[in-house]
Amino acid sequence: MKRPLGFPSEDTWKLDEETLPPLNENEILIQNHYISFDPAMRGWLNETRSYIEPVKIGEVMRAGSIGKVLESKNSKFSKGDIVSGWAGVQQYSINNGKGFFKINPGNLDLPVFIGTLGMPGMTAYFGILEVGKIKKGDTVLVSAAAGAVGSIVGQIAKIKGCKVIGIAGGKNKCDYVINDLGFDGCIDYKNESVTRGIKRECPNGIDVYFDNVGGDILDAALIFINKNARIVVCGAISQYNETAVKGPKNYLSLLVNRATMSGMVVFDYSNKYALAVDQMKIWIEQDKLKSKEDIYSGIENFYEIFKKLFNGDKKGKLILKL
Repeated sequence: MKRPLGFPSEDTWKLDEETLPPLNENEILIQNHYISFDPAMRGWLNETRSYIEPVKIGEVMRAGSIGKVLESKNSKFSKGDIVSGWAGVQQYSINNGKGFFKINPGNLDLPVFIGTLGMPGMTAYFGILEVGKIKKGDTVLVSAAAGAVGSIVGQIAKIKGCKVIGIAGGKNKCDYVINDLGFDGCIDYKNESVTRGIKRECPNGIDVYFDNVGGDILDAALIFINKNARIVVCGAISQYNETAVKGPKNYLSLLVNRATMSGMVVFDYSNKYALAVDQMKIWIEQDKLKSKEDIYSGIENFYEIFKKLFNGDKKGKLILKL
């Protein structure tokens, strides 16, 4: 593996085969079934100060995972347990179980637990409720609305009685956001001016903007924020592969409108994950919250699947099946 400049090339990673060693005391052997793809993976490749250490050269690529315990010398886990954690992009993982937790899937498919009930769902839940502080009647604008996080953000905001407008790329995704996810409207950033779209869809301004993309779309949203608006900075996918990151030009709108722009990192809420999962399970059972997984097979196809994070060729949560 090497550190990329700009968009990663295929030789940023290499596929290795190794023989599994025997377990030491307190270790478990996991066969990974599903691997999570997240835009944050690009940031984890940069050797810069961040909320988490970068992936080291030669290490397994960091990724969320779900798998089955095949062997255990750890009293907290038993053979056959289904576990989720950070096993990385590999078919098998040996570790001490730290950061892994058991899953009881019930009637739900396993991929839901690295999507709607995994990191993207937790990001959406705490980002819109605790950072966005939505209340009934708010107008909520969500970028990357057809994606793993944005799609859940908008649905939660609808459950809480908000008017929800999405921003997505292309008619197909906009139709999905409105017809399948129940958003009140959607702006097609690929085929119309985002500024004109926000003016049309949010005639009374924006109370909460959930930002997944940064760049020009963030600047457009800043024009229309209301007094005491809340901007949740969850991601900036438009900037992740840029060598010179572009910050907001319209930031003075925050001053004029006494608005706040707050970053959120999902790991800060880890002690509350179980509560969020319980609530979101109820919404899924009530058919108020829809879960969409975009699943591809084969670890050898890692790079082609990784590219889908950034070229828009996906809906919902992007997952690798092993």
